[in-house]
Amino acid sequence: MPAWVAARPPVDYGRVGRDLRAAIITGVLLGGSIIASLLFFRLGFILIMAALVILATIELGQNFRRRGISTATVPIAIGSGCAVILPYLAHYVPSIDGTTPLSGNAVLLGVLGLTAIVSLAWRMPRGSDGYLADASANLFLIAYVPLLGSFASLMLSGEQGVARVVTFILVVVMSDLGGYVGGVLFGRHPMAPVISPKKSWEGFAGSIVFATTAAILMAIFGLQAPWWVGLIMGPLLVTVGTVGDLVESLIKRDLGIKDMSSFLPGHGGVMDRLDSLLLAAPVAWLIMYLLIPGG
Repeated sequence: MPAWVAARPPVDYGRVGRDLRAAIITGVLLGGSIIASLLFFRLGFILIMAALVILATIELGQNFRRRGISTATVPIAIGSGCAVILPYLAHYVPSIDGTTPLSGNAVLLGVLGLTAIVSLAWRMPRGSDGYLADASANLFLIAYVPLLGSFASLMLSGEQGVARVVTFILVVVMSDLGGYVGGVLFGRHPMAPVISPKKSWEGFAGSIVFATTAAILMAIFGLQAPWWVGLIMGPLLVTVGTVGDLVESLIKRDLGIKDMSSFLPGHGGVMDRLDSLLLAAPVAWLIMYLLIPGG
């Protein structure tokens, strides 16, 4: 590495903590692609989600190797893409009797099961030394990324699928925005200083306000559901989204890294953007499945 590169000091972005201009550009491009696909080409949204999930598994696999942990990156990446795409497509494939579509839930379980089996077998040729650690990492990776990420596909497959997905994403995005505003303007009391020093209780309060407001408005005008559905959804998604953020922070601290990768300029890695969404997805799906007909 050239000396001038090695000697370059790290850029200090202050309390923001990142290149805000690059983050806004990346966010607008990615968000615009997601919104356009949901409005005009639903399969496009599924393909975008599949690509993000695949990149996330690759990121984690690469970073696990920093700790001497080998993951079955190829089969897990393929299985991750299938776990997002196939449950959605199952809705359009008739079952053997020809009267009902295939069950997306059943297809998802089958894909995840096969991915787990292949990942366990993939590691076998290298022998028993370190097998338990590698196999555990494989199963963790499957549960963490494709299993949780696939719930977005299940949401889109139900009635009012676009509205359900938009509600889920918007509430989590508004939670992040509220946390950012509350933290930057009023943050004084750290929430988890050992795990994430910049996360504050004031930011958490901002997340609750922003996300719950968005959830109530989407429940009324987007899902034609009672307002109290949003009152339940908002705080719950903020809570699990915050847990998701802290979980990823723990993983990065254990691995000794700041960002998962540089795939997304201004945001770091794909997992740095999916951390809250992954844990919020099954909770959002469950709330809407139980409280809004047609899920």
